[in-house]
Amino acid sequence: MTDSSMRSYLPAISANMLGDTAPGTVARIRAAAILLAVLAVTVPLMPLQALLLRLDLPAARTLPCIYHRMICRLINVRVTISGTPAQDRPLLLVCNHVSWLDIPVLSAALPVSFIAKSEVRGWPLVGWLARLQRTVFVDRQRRRRTGEVTGEIVNRLRNNEAMVLFAEGTSGDGNRLLPFRSALLGAAETALEGSGGGGVVVQPAAIAYLRLNGLPMGRQHRPVVAWYGDMELPSHLWALLCAGPIDVTVSFGGPIDLSAAGGRKGAAGAAEASVRRMFTAALIGSPESSGAQPASTDG
Repeated sequence: MTDSSMRSYLPAISANMLGDTAPGTVARIRAAAILLAVLAVTVPLMPLQALLLRLDLPAARTLPCIYHRMICRLINVRVTISGTPAQDRPLLLVCNHVSWLDIPVLSAALPVSFIAKSEVRGWPLVGWLARLQRTVFVDRQRRRRTGEVTGEIVNRLRNNEAMVLFAEGTSGDGNRLLPFRSALLGAAETALEGSGGGGVVVQPAAIAYLRLNGLPMGRQHRPVVAWYGDMELPSHLWALLCAGPIDVTVSFGGPIDLSAAGGRKGAAGAAEASVRRMFTAALIGSPESSGAQPASTDG
């Protein structure tokens, strides 16, 4: 589906699910108010985060978590947590990828940094926010730089940090998973080899967007949230803000033992199987996700 068709498709979905009580004009006014509120929160916090990073203070890791909880609250994203994020560090979360919205959703759940494609670095505002959250940028077109990127991830892990790897390598349509790639899982393997007896916790996590305006999305409505292919970020962001409250479940699986899994390829396969199981359970509402608890989005 092209971006031009998505631009006509998304408002139709939004209007249908919003119902007669929320006309398009009202939705646009509400979206504009949300956008202004987001900017009012973001602009003053950016220099504060930059200062915390310059001074190398522990708060530089926790402020983005607080910020994204505020953002989720402002844009009416209700996050439900199923399972328990690992408390041990270092931690590498191996996750599916649906949308740019995955970033605030995951970051609201726990303090993390992300591994993202290099193009994100140059995006207006988004690139600045990514750098302020100490994102590691990967240029997938220049494979000879993979070693440098792996080295940076290894250093972060050896510094007992929590990082998120979107193992599909791109975002999907929110209805299915793409095959997981194992290349960057080698960073966890390398960090484990040099840890001197410690370990890197590799934990699968699944993101599933379930409801819009309190109603089940279904396959046909999930593109309201999913951002993939050649969709443009500004038009997708605007359509999502007009659409109304969104419910998302983040499921955390059991940690994967790298050695027992047989290295990075085995770990990638185990993580994919775990994420697929949790993702499917969330979409169909099976008992596996029945212990889910709403996450606090209070600042």
